[in-house]
Amino acid sequence: MRNIFCETLIKHANDPSFVFMTGDLGYMALEPLRKAAGTRFINAGISEQNMISVSAGLASQGFLPWAYSIAPFIYARPLEQIRNDVCFHDLPVKLVGNGGGYAYGVMGSSHHAIDDYGILLTLPNMRVFIPAFDSDIPPMVERLIHLKHPAYLRLGRDEKSADFDPPPYSPWRKILNGEGPALIAVGPLAGSMLNSMKALNSNQRPSLWALTELPVTFETIPAELKADIKSSNHLIVAEEHVAHGGAGEMLARILLLNGEAPKKFTHYCAQGYVSGYYGSQSFHRTESGLTAETILKDLKK
Repeated sequence: MRNIFCETLIKHANDPSFVFMTGDLGYMALEPLRKAAGTRFINAGISEQNMISVSAGLASQGFLPWAYSIAPFIYARPLEQIRNDVCFHDLPVKLVGNGGGYAYGVMGSSHHAIDDYGILLTLPNMRVFIPAFDSDIPPMVERLIHLKHPAYLRLGRDEKSADFDPPPYSPWRKILNGEGPALIAVGPLAGSMLNSMKALNSNQRPSLWALTELPVTFETIPAELKADIKSSNHLIVAEEHVAHGGAGEMLARILLLNGEAPKKFTHYCAQGYVSGYYGSQSFHRTESGLTAETILKDLKK
């Protein structure tokens, strides 16, 4: 997704208000954007706190800054600056974290972002965008450019099969019909779930929904999804994020408060480091039960 993101931003680099800042990352990926933006492409160095404060200052003067780094370095290291300089002043700084969830694999917990949007959504005025597919990036960038609030873009990788053509972008999309429980997958997990479930008979699989924007409100949940939840009386949420502060907790609370809670709620989420070992993204997902195979096995029980 990072390459698509770079290609998309190049189209906006001629805007005199556009500024892109990187925390000394993006080698062999962002060079075309650097060439297009010229002096408005700034390498802030390994100084993320300063990069966020400078971005806030630029935004206060009418610029539209993007601040980029590996996911934990864009939200965890400079959290105080995000809170005090950006969110409290409701400035349109766009934070871009590459490699959400367990994406950086064997590089370990310091490079994993499994609590990122839960933390950021505790801050005032923050919005979160988690693309599920490559094709989500251009419309998301357009939304972010016109969004007059702080936002966090969590980049991963497109995990759908090559023969699947995603429906037009929307924060909520039903990507697979099924007669089983309603399954909401956050971001790229939707693609991996789809690959494993689409070959099943409709009476054996969940109805699969992709969720790509947070926070969620009851009013923004599609009527068709509410009907799927009511019909099956079972909601499943899968996200590469810890339970606390995640989309699953958010949805459970919203449905309960509005008298729409299903009889059964199942939450598949990041479990941290079950074995105490580091491995690939796939390894950590499997340890956490964040796979379609685990979900289908549990449903058969």
